[in-house]
Order: sequence, then C-alpha cells, then structure tokens
Amino acid sequence: MYHYVSEPTPNADVYRRDLSVTPANFEAQLGWLRSQGYEGITLTDLAYHLALGWPLPEKPVVLTFDDGYLDNYTNAFPLLQEYGYVGTFFLVTGPIDFGNPDYVTWDMVQKMHQGGMDFQPHSYRHFDLHGKDLDFLIFEILAPKEAIEARTGETVRFFSYPSGSYDQQTVAVLKSAYFWGAVVTEQGATHTSDDLFELNRVRVRGDHTIEDFAELMTFDW
Repeated sequence: MYHYVSEPTPNADVYRRDLSVTPANFEAQLGWLRSQGYEGITLTDLAYHLALGWPLPEKPVVLTFDDGYLDNYTNAFPLLQEYGYVGTFFLVTGPIDFGNPDYVTWDMVQKMHQGGMDFQPHSYRHFDLHGKDLDFLIFEILAPKEAIEARTGETVRFFSYPSGSYDQQTVAVLKSAYFWGAVVTEQGATHTSDDLFELNRVRVRGDHTIEDFAELMTFDW
C-alpha cells in the first residue's frame, strides 16, 4: 500500500512524511521485487484465484496506490513501466473533477490505463463511510465508479475504504453495485475467499529501508 511517491516538502507534517516514499526508494523496492522473482498481478487476478482457483505466479504481488496524487503519474507510473509491474490506483475522484493540482487529471488516468495500469475507486471525497446513510454511501461509491468506467472503458470491481473506515452497510452497497471486493488498511498479506471485502495490505512507509521492505515482503502475515 503506497500513497505519495515523491520527496515530502520541507514543511511536511508527520503524516505526509510517513506516507511519502521517495522515487529512489520506490525504484529500489521495484528492483528488489524483480530480483526476487515477484510478478505483478491485479486484484481481479487475486479474486479469480480465491473464488475460482485460477492459478497465480509463484510469487505474486499487488501494488496498490491510494488517493490518486499527481506523483503517481509523474514518478510511480514510469518506474512501474520500466520494471514491468502493474499498479492498482484507487482514485478519490472529486479532486480530479475540480482540477486540484495535487492530483492526477483524467487525461493522465487514460494515459496510465493505456500503459497497462489498473484503476479503482477510493470514494468521491475521501469522507469516513462508517455510520453514514444509504444515499451518502451510494453517491460516494457510485460517483467514482461511473467516472472511472467512463474514462477507462472497464468495469471497476474493487474499492478502497477511505482511511480504512466502513461498516456492514458500506459492504452491502458495494455488493449491490456488483463490486467483488475491497481493501482495508490493516496489515496482512494472507487472503481467503471469505475476506474479499476486507483484503489486508502491507503499508510501505516513508522511512522504510530496503531491508525493512524485504522483511515486510517475507514476513508471515
């Protein structure tokens, strides 16, 4: 689980620094993955494996990016292409619609999709979804779903809960909209067909060394 792939600004707070992986560190991590034989897959590949038993590579990895920051296009995308990995980008689409310069544009999304990247929704405004009424959930889930589908021409099937917050009504709306699963922020890398709407991830932090990264990838989660 990544967020920013860039150097944090000098006045960045502790949260921005924690969520920022420098391009040099990101490239080192991709190089380590390739040297160890990891192959990139999408969440669709994972779902087919868990639900239907379709085969996966011996060492599969799903690289996810939350929020849709501009550096996902300028920094992460070229490196993913260079090292031969697919990225799954969960977009908060409200800032894109309003032209927030800190986020990707729809034109960038289309170029990245043409370059083999995967796009899924992360809500419209990144609001907490826990305890919200039905109309609120429908808008926050379906607005980004439809926006992404209109730009990529592909049906989205996965969702990233904003700040990892959700409840059973959130899951019910996702299922009613034919989503196949969703990712959370809890640490973990072992999945079953019973937890498709609570797929754990491994957070990559800004201060992780390559040794830390290797430990995260080989730890028995």
